[in-house]
Amino acid sequence: MERISKRHLVKHAALACLLLFANAVLARDDGRYADSPLKHWFESLHSEFGQCCTNADGYIVSGADWESYRGSYRVRLNGEWVLVPDGAVITQPNRAGRTMVWTYFIDGHPRVRCFMPGTMM
Repeated sequence: MERISKRHLVKHAALACLLLFANAVLARDDGRYADSPLKHWFESLHSEFGQCCTNADGYIVSGADWESYRGSYRVRLNGEWVLVPDGAVITQPNRAGRTMVWTYFIDGHPRVRCFMPGTMM
C-alpha cells in the first residue's frame, strides 16, 4: 500500500472542496448584483411560491446538476435530487442565459422556490 502524506491529503481535500462549491455560484457575488443591468429584472422574477430574490440568493446550476425528468424538471441540491414543482418554474425568457435556482429548506432538505431553465450545456 502506498503511503500518503498528510500534506498530500490536505491538498486533495482542499481541491475537492473547491470543486464541490464551484458548481453553485451566488447570483449576487462580489457585489456585482447591485450594479448589474439585470438587477430590476431579477427582482421582478416570481413563481407561485413568491418572489425569487426576496428571501434567497439565486444560484447558477451546471448542466450536470439539472435535467428534464418525467415531464418536469429536477435539480441536484446539496447532493440530493429535488423535483421542481411546476409552480416554481419561471416561464418568461431567461435574460441571464444560465440555469438558476432559488431555494429554501424544510427539515434540512432543500426545496425549490424558483427555477429558471437555461440551455442544457
